[in-house]
Amino acid sequence: MRLFQCQGCSQPLYFENARCDSCGRALGFLAKRETITALDPAENGAFKALAEPSGRYRYCANAAHGVCNWLVDDGGDAFCVGCRHNRTIPDLSIAENQARWRKIEIAKHRLFYSLLRLQLPIDTKIDDPNGLAFDFLSDQASEPPVMTGHLEGLITINLAEADDAERERRRGQMGEPYRTLLGHFRHEIAHYYWDRLVDNTESLTAFRDLFGDERPDYGEALQRYYNNGPPHDWPERFVTAYASSHPWEDFAETWAHYFHMVDTLETAGAFGLRVTPNIPAGAELTARIEFDPYRAPLNRLVESWVPLTFAVNSINRSMGLQDLYPFVLTPAVILKLNFIHERIHAGTGTRLGSGTVLRAMAAVLRRRVPSDNPV
Repeated sequence: MRLFQCQGCSQPLYFENARCDSCGRALGFLAKRETITALDPAENGAFKALAEPSGRYRYCANAAHGVCNWLVDDGGDAFCVGCRHNRTIPDLSIAENQARWRKIEIAKHRLFYSLLRLQLPIDTKIDDPNGLAFDFLSDQASEPPVMTGHLEGLITINLAEADDAERERRRGQMGEPYRTLLGHFRHEIAHYYWDRLVDNTESLTAFRDLFGDERPDYGEALQRYYNNGPPHDWPERFVTAYASSHPWEDFAETWAHYFHMVDTLETAGAFGLRVTPNIPAGAELTARIEFDPYRAPLNRLVESWVPLTFAVNSINRSMGLQDLYPFVLTPAVILKLNFIHERIHAGTGTRLGSGTVLRAMAAVLRRRVPSDNPV
């Protein structure tokens, strides 16, 4: 995520801000400029954007519910590029649902920021029957219970995932080191893009070589995983234990981690963060994030990611918190990340430089960080 500031008074801003605390101007996200813009009133209730004064804009219709701060062209669509994909929203007559929906939309809009930065196709189902849509459903209104997942472009998110205590309970129950709304969105959107970028393409053979053959029964594979757990050597071959359950899940988990990397590295770079450990071996764990992670070759992402996450994990531990990134990138995972990296950028025309997957793997091996060993 980039670092934003008010064009009226230079106040630093969060992505979710709708009003500047310093000068009081209204704020909104202008997707065509991929930035938060300060707003001045214009005629007929519209706004002039300081980031693009020639246009006239209004808030997305979902701003009325306090769940969206994105802008639309005055006289154009009522819903922003993110909200127009919503097929089902929560029942707002239930008191806690609006607060939960807001958390869901914050995560979803951060997902859409990355989709826009990566120039991935985001057709709605109105535009294309194979397009993308979202249902945000509650167990209270559904029988059987709602399952978070993806089916033919429709992503369903259980509203209970927006309850922090319930999500943490499920994380513990599933033995997961990480479970967030944003992680759910990044994982589920991967299934949609597998259909768009891999299935029925020339990349399918390479996918099967790396991730495995997806054609054996998916339901049976998941049941085996839940009955027997992951293989003993899963940490060497998969980014998470769940990734070992089926090639589709391996792709989705790895895709989610690619999104974790590019967005977090962009944030770190926007703040000018550098990692220069003050120890004799510190030279192997340095990072200068002076590049655009959304356009960089994979080896540059990995070379910075390993030191950055070691540093931030160490900071979290100083506060008594869980590691920010409780995962390990192995050479096998790097190969899978590279496949995803190439598929994402294949259609953008972006020149990613001369970095190779071998250099990324070398960076992981060279910058090995310590693991937790029992006392």
